[in-house]
Amino acid sequence: MRSNHAYFRFYGSLNDFLPSFRRQQGFIYLVRGNPSIKDTIEALGVPHPEVELILANGQSVNFNYPLKDGDQFSVYPHFTSLSLGSRQLLRPPLLSYCFVLDVHLGKLATYLRLLGFDTWYRHDCDDEELANISHSEGRILLTRDRGLLKRRIVTYGYWVRTIDPIGQVREVLERFALIAQIRPFQRCLRCNGELVSVEKEQVLAQLPANTRQYYNEFYLCQRCQQVYWKGAHYSDLQQLVERLSN
Repeated sequence: MRSNHAYFRFYGSLNDFLPSFRRQQGFIYLVRGNPSIKDTIEALGVPHPEVELILANGQSVNFNYPLKDGDQFSVYPHFTSLSLGSRQLLRPPLLSYCFVLDVHLGKLATYLRLLGFDTWYRHDCDDEELANISHSEGRILLTRDRGLLKRRIVTYGYWVRTIDPIGQVREVLERFALIAQIRPFQRCLRCNGELVSVEKEQVLAQLPANTRQYYNEFYLCQRCQQVYWKGAHYSDLQQLVERLSN
């Protein structure tokens, strides 16, 4: 089978997936046959959901483009200030943001829910189910597993670079420009359900004795029926929201 030579240059955060000798520079890559540009990019280590734009010889192409001998590729991540002109992105822009997280990102899931973002998380979910949920519900798959992002059915996804949960939140907020969309204390931290204000009498039977005596403002999760109120821990949560948001 004939071998083809292609020239690649990856930009911005996509360099995080490349070995050091290929970062921030162009390089020649040898392949056999005419694989799709998607398969070639992933063979180089870059998960396809991280790629926003591919130029082949100066023209935008989709993931199915078959690589040809002598092609020159420029591969771009998401850029908030990227000038596209008539060039087309690889996927439609999201109109709203909701997430599904892998089993290693439980603390990040809690923090995103605290900030009001629709966040699907379960600690016993396998990779196939995560990929299917991301695909069927249009959720952005957040993961520390690069291989999970390479699953073909995943359209929207992001590899979380940071290990520290506070840093992870800030990273996600920055990547998806979410600061203006923060609405804290709108979701249940346990199940992701939406919270609604309720009268004290509606939840009286669920309240500890001291809570019945000293608090009058309550919120109920519409999914799991967990009751919330602004107790002694509320000021700590407010400080945490401030920390996560800045």
